[in-house]
Amino acid sequence: MKHCKDCEPAQESHFIAYTSVVLGWLDEPFFGLMEYMFENTADRIADKIAIPFFNLMVALRLGYFAFEPDERDSWRTKCFWEEAKRRGIRMKEFHLGPISDAFVAEYEYKDKKGRLKRKQILFDGLPRPGLGESVSLKWMDNKGVMKRKFKKEGIPVAEGGVAFTGRKALKIFGQLKKPVITKPNLGSRSRHTMIHLDTPEKLMMGFKKAKKLSPLVVIEEELRGYLFRGTLIGGKLKGVVKRDQPEVTGDGVSTLKKLWEKENERPERNGPVFHKIPIDKETEKELARQGVNMENVIEKKRVITFSEKTSRGCGGTTMEVSEMVHPDNREMLEHVGRFLRDPLVGVDFIMEDITKSWKKEQHCGVIECNSLPFIDLHHYVMFGKPNNVAGALWDLVLPESKSKIKI
Repeated sequence: MKHCKDCEPAQESHFIAYTSVVLGWLDEPFFGLMEYMFENTADRIADKIAIPFFNLMVALRLGYFAFEPDERDSWRTKCFWEEAKRRGIRMKEFHLGPISDAFVAEYEYKDKKGRLKRKQILFDGLPRPGLGESVSLKWMDNKGVMKRKFKKEGIPVAEGGVAFTGRKALKIFGQLKKPVITKPNLGSRSRHTMIHLDTPEKLMMGFKKAKKLSPLVVIEEELRGYLFRGTLIGGKLKGVVKRDQPEVTGDGVSTLKKLWEKENERPERNGPVFHKIPIDKETEKELARQGVNMENVIEKKRVITFSEKTSRGCGGTTMEVSEMVHPDNREMLEHVGRFLRDPLVGVDFIMEDITKSWKKEQHCGVIECNSLPFIDLHHYVMFGKPNNVAGALWDLVLPESKSKIKI
């Protein structure tokens, strides 16, 4: 697969991403009917045949089980697996060619009468308690549908719309305050997203870029503030992290190059989670947008960003801010959880000051929801105290394991 700068921090096949969206449109009516007719029967059948299928593939040496996380696993998997070990939960991951992220977790415990009990759960990526899926799980990752439903519910979102054609994109662009952003209607991790678009020409560049991953493209007003990720477990807000672009703050004396070099000297940036800030063509464009170059002395307190993205792979950082969240902001995020009625949701939102009520800001709001959130953002932070969100999820899925936690 050819490397794509717009897919960083995690590469994705454009063809597979686009095709999967189209196939989802085609099979949705069929599977919707099957679900209506048989309710949770399909889930029960899948749970019964999946493990025998895994075992058969392993016996035929077509697949294998991994009993420890490896370099192929995401940091999300690693932090969740480590928490399982602390609780005495046995985990294994099934691999079949490029297929992974299929997990089996087993836990043994004694009930109140001292009888030995054994639980086994099968899940993809991260577990959800109970049988069946919430209705919102079918649309929460769809940014256009989410925006429409949230706006009707009174949850703050950016103004905008969804376009299939360039003509429709330009029409939406003409109705919005500038600048705007473009992004695939389905997808995560800011892949093929462009911001600061204030002309029709830039809009079409962003539209074409997003179109590589999704037939539908979201065009919406650019909100004002910082990017935050809130994670809801069981409808309760369990963590919030502030996600920053790779940046430095001027001191009125040093050149941008010196500030950049000093920032890259942070020991945390030696990997494996956080990385040094690169200088490439995208960086040059971002600096030009701000009217600076590496030889300029940056005035005191001015923040200079090196990339549009906040991903750790391009030098972005994270800060745990859960204890700083204003009560109104906590209530707004938990309102999202009540509305979705799903036990596991990642909510990305933009806000200038997390310590103040969102009601006092004019350009803040939720930008997307994720049904398979990267909970590792709370575990591996550059600033602030790590937050054990994986533990909160295990408490919900396997509450019996609380008693086995090793302090």
